[in-house]
Amino acid sequence: MINLKKIIIAAICGASGVIYGIRLLRALLERPVSVKLIISKAGEEVLKHETDYNGTEFKSFLEKEGIKLHPEAELECYQPNDLFAPPASGSFRHNGMVIAPCSMKTLGTISSGIADNLIHRAADVCLKEKRPLILIPRETPLNLIHLKNMYRAAQAGATIMPPSPSFYFQPKTIDELVDTVIARVLDHIDIRQGIVKQWGE
Repeated sequence: MINLKKIIIAAICGASGVIYGIRLLRALLERPVSVKLIISKAGEEVLKHETDYNGTEFKSFLEKEGIKLHPEAELECYQPNDLFAPPASGSFRHNGMVIAPCSMKTLGTISSGIADNLIHRAADVCLKEKRPLILIPRETPLNLIHLKNMYRAAQAGATIMPPSPSFYFQPKTIDELVDTVIARVLDHIDIRQGIVKQWGE
């Protein structure tokens, strides 16, 4: 039997703005999607700083955040040092990877072709296998090194999607504002979303 369920690799890095990663997980897991999650050590520290996460089992944290998994959704968590995990291999078939947020360190590492942890390796695999790789970089202002790294990553096939929320839908809450970015992410990994209406609807 052919499995038609979407498989998405999601990563959270050590940049401010982990709300983008959490809202992405909510959007994915409320659908029949299989999510392979990797959180860097720095990402875990930022999670503790910006949310109520205390380092316990991550699925329990998501439940406290009010995220209810779709009956057919799946969540598998991998350690960033596990280079034998499925996302490290080009033979592992999936529908794309999203790094939200993406730190400048992660961006620079990916753009340099260095694969010294599972996040970097999975991203490198996306580029070499021509699979979608979406980077949500969180930094401002951007220096020339940041811009050149974005340029190199984009040349290699990544989609650079700065978290620039849309205001024309008149979002009333921070979650609604963040979700205007997440809706664009879902569009780019070909997952139907009803979070934000298309322009003209």
